[in-house]
Parts: sequence; structure tokens; C-alpha cells
Amino acid sequence: MTSHDMTADDAHHHGPSKKGILRWVTTTNHKDIGTMYLVFSFIMFFVGGSMAMVIRAELFQPGMQIVPAETFNMLTTMHGLIMVFGFIMPVFVGLANWMIPLMIGAPDMALPRMNNWSFWILPVAGTILISTMFMQGGGPNFGWTFYAPLSTTFAPKSTDYFIFAIHLLGMSSIMGSINVIVTIFNMRAPKMRLIDMPIFVWTWLITAFLIIAVMPVLAGTVTMMLMDRNFGTSFFNAAGGGDPVLFQHLFWFFGHPEVYIIILPAFGIVSEIIPTFARKKLFGRMSMIYALTAIAFLSFIVWAHHMFMTGLPLAASMFFMYATMLIAVPTGVKVFNWVATIYRGCLTFETPMLFSLAFVVLFTIGGFTGLMLSLIPSDVQYHDTYFVVGHFHYVLVPGSLFSVFAAIYYWLPKWTGHMYNETLAKFHFWISVISVNLTFFPMHFLGLAGMPRRIPDYALQFTDFNQIVSIGAFIFGAAQLIFVYIVIQAMRGKGPKATAHVWEGSHGLEWTVPSPAPYHTFSEPPTQIERH
Repeated sequence: MTSHDMTADDAHHHGPSKKGILRWVTTTNHKDIGTMYLVFSFIMFFVGGSMAMVIRAELFQPGMQIVPAETFNMLTTMHGLIMVFGFIMPVFVGLANWMIPLMIGAPDMALPRMNNWSFWILPVAGTILISTMFMQGGGPNFGWTFYAPLSTTFAPKSTDYFIFAIHLLGMSSIMGSINVIVTIFNMRAPKMRLIDMPIFVWTWLITAFLIIAVMPVLAGTVTMMLMDRNFGTSFFNAAGGGDPVLFQHLFWFFGHPEVYIIILPAFGIVSEIIPTFARKKLFGRMSMIYALTAIAFLSFIVWAHHMFMTGLPLAASMFFMYATMLIAVPTGVKVFNWVATIYRGCLTFETPMLFSLAFVVLFTIGGFTGLMLSLIPSDVQYHDTYFVVGHFHYVLVPGSLFSVFAAIYYWLPKWTGHMYNETLAKFHFWISVISVNLTFFPMHFLGLAGMPRRIPDYALQFTDFNQIVSIGAFIFGAAQLIFVYIVIQAMRGKGPKATAHVWEGSHGLEWTVPSPAPYHTFSEPPTQIERH
């Protein structure tokens, strides 16, 4: 099946063209909305990242230097919340908006007006969340997991606004997920079975079901917090017959599937990119889909591995330990699939492939440290130390973030019609991959030596590693400005024109029928790509 080139006429499939800011506010085009999601999420990425820079500057040496302890706690809280809810989740929704209709041959997302609404809720929620930092009494200062009673009995007044922001962010995620599911089930190209869909679409289908299942649990939890704070209930207040540990159960019942919500789309991206640059089909495609489904199921029954220190009954502790170890099996299957795809492939190492290979290696390190934390005797030692911080940042930074870089470099020629600067992009990759290991690997040693997390000061013996971590973090933060420059240059059409087959290979970029162009159609639009 060949597809026609995008023309300016395609824009009118969605009604008359609008100019300026009004077009962006009212657009129902999936490419426009995908672009807005990506722009918003990277703004939040730099806001959250700047907080991390302040945190690392404070921890560069012992003693209190830059911010008071309360502000430090607020920064660690807001950094986590902004990165999870303001960056990683929206950036993957942006990629889903752009790519899913193209990959399944749909003209647009199934519910375009809801798509617009689900995006515009985000800047409002993000603004409310950040504004809490400037309210009387300070912003949320109880960690991104906002455990009760710290977030109920002892929290500042601004916590009510924080709760409202979380509700809005959850609404946005649920609407985006409904859209993805309806689009995939109802708008696939004729004769495209579910099993024929690209792996990226599969990962997003599974992710969307996870979001719909767990976001209401988070909404219920923060509503109970609101009631405890303002209406005299005692859900989490032991003095009134409640249970603070109940909060942890509810939060992690949401929180653990959430971890997979923010890594499953990354698996899909890497499963698209590695076969392209290995010039081979993905090894074990069916086993990959089964593994993804198994991970989604198991993610619901492992939540209490975050709670081994709360005095769970022995039987419960043992169940959660074994279930957590079991989730390593389908995760390992996927790593073997990627390695087997690479094996004896005709490899080239363009930037998307470099980020994908770094993802496979570094995400696997994050997985191994997670396996260490799943064991009760060792978790007792590692719990609430910097070992845990090192572990989950290895999953989220070289995991989720590197996959986002890989995806943007991979699809940017498709989006803009122009190639990016490959030399600069490789420079961005090497600085990022070196500095990310400089930042997060020493954290494991700090944790094993006993340095607790979420503290603004520390004992003298932790100074050397903390200085290495801080220097790595500053380099990593600065390197992301190169990325922004590369993307803007490609968007302005500074690079060479992209060809119909952007990445040559047996797999290439596969598309079915095209969706209409956004209103701001390029003067010489990128050609749609013939399906091999």
C-alpha cells in the first residue's frame, strides 16, 4: 500500500485553517496536540531539572549552604512530582498522539476534542502545582510520595492546592488513555489485526489500561487526605482510629503500576528503533507482547515491596518478595529479545540507536539493583538510603528519558521534513551517557555506606562521592541545552531535507495510510513513507 504525499489540502479535513494562538488553543489535530504535549513536558523537564541542580548544589559539601532545610525538602518533593507527572507521563502521551494514528493508519485520534481538553488541563495543573511553592507556609515538603501523616496532620496550607493539581493531572492522564484505547480498537487500518500492530502501539495500549486502572486509586487517596485535613475524618490519623500505613498501601497500589506506566512506552520505542538499525525483524515479537502483558499484570501484585519496613506479616512479606522477583523474568525476556535482535545484525550507530543501546545496558543495571531491593534482608539495609535513589534514577533517567531522546531523534525527520545535526546529536549522547553514570552510579556506594535520602546535610565521610555526583549532575543538566538547540534547528529547517526512507534498512519506518497534515503545513512537506 502506498500513501499519498501530505498536501496543504489535507489540513482542511479538520475544518478551516486558523492563525496564531487561536489555532493552538482550539486545534483537534493529533500532530498539533502531540507537539504541544512535547513542548509542555520539556518546559517542565527544565523546571524540575533546575530544582535538581539546586539540590545537588546544596549537597556538594557538608553543612547548609544555599537553601534552608524546609526549602530543600520542598525542592526534593516538587522535583519528583514535576518529573513524574509533569514530564515523563505527558512526553509519552505526546509521542502517542503523534505516532499512534500514523502507525495504525488512522486519520486522527478517535476523540479529538477530548484530546485537546486533556492537554489544556496540564498547563493549568502544572501552574497550580508550582504555585504552591510560593504560598504562605511554603509548598509541599513531605517527599514526592506524600506519606500521611506528614501530608495531612503536619503539612502546610498549600497542600490543598497540591491535592487539586494531582486530581487535574490524573484527569488528563485518564482522558488521554481513553483516547488511545478507543483509537486503537476502532480506527486501525482495514485488515490490521491487533497482533499486527507495531510494538510501540502495543506498549501504549497496555499502558493506557494501567493508567485507567490506577489513577482513580490515587484520586481516592488524595481525596481521603483532603477529608482528613479539612473535614475531621481520620482515614490516616491513628488518634482517630485511622491507620497511616493504609496510606502507604493505597499510594503504592497506584505507585507501583505507575512505575511501569512510565517505562512501558520506553520499551515500545526501543523495540521500534533497534530492529531498524540492526536491519532485522524484532526477535521473538510474540514473546515480547506476552512479556509486556505479564509485566502489566504482575505490577498490580507487588506494591508492598516498598513497605517491608512497616511490619507486614511474614506471609505477606514473603509473597511480595517472590512476586517482585518474578517480575524480573518477563523484564529479562525483553532484554534478551533486544540483544538477540542486535546479534549478527547489520548495525549502524546513528544517535537513536546509541540512545537505545545505552537504554538496554543502563536500564538493566537499574533492574539488577531493583532485584537487590526486592530481597527483604537486603532491603532492610538499603531502605531509605541513597541506594534507592540510585536505583530508581537508573530506571527513570537512562530508562525513560533516554528512550524519549531516542524517539525524538528517530522521528524528528518524519515530523519536520529535515534531518538534525548528527554530529551535535552524538556529542549530546556521549556527554549525557558519561555524566548520567557519574551522577547516579556513586549513589549506590553512598547508600551502601549508610547515607540516608532526602537530607540537606550529611557526615564528612560522604563528601567525595557527593561531589562527584553533583559535578555529574551539572554536566548532565547543561548537556540537555544542546538537545534543545538540535531540535529547534531541525524545526527551523536548517538541516538537509529528509528522504522518503529516512533510516534505510529492511525494517525502516513503517506507515499505513496518512493522517492529515497539521494546519501549519510545511511549504514543501515531508513525503509520506511507502509501506514495505
